[in-house]
Amino acid sequence: MSKKQTFEESLQELEAIVSKLENGDVPLEEALAEFQKGMILSKGLQKTLQEAEKTLVKVMQNDGTEVEMEN
Repeated sequence: MSKKQTFEESLQELEAIVSKLENGDVPLEEALAEFQKGMILSKGLQKTLQEAEKTLVKVMQNDGTEVEMEN
C-alpha cells in the first residue's frame, strides 16, 4: 500500500527529475516518461499551493464562520 507523498516529498522528486533531464544522459523514451511524471507532480504541487493560498486568505470569526481577508 503506497501512502500519499507530502508536498516536500513531491517537490524533491520533481527536482530530481528536472536534474536528471538537465543532465541529458537519459534515453529519449525514459526522458519522455520522466517529463510526463514531472508534469503530473507539478500540477499536483500547484493544486496544493492554490488550496493553501485559499486557506490562508480566510480568517476565522468569533462565531466560527470564515471570511476572506481584505488586501
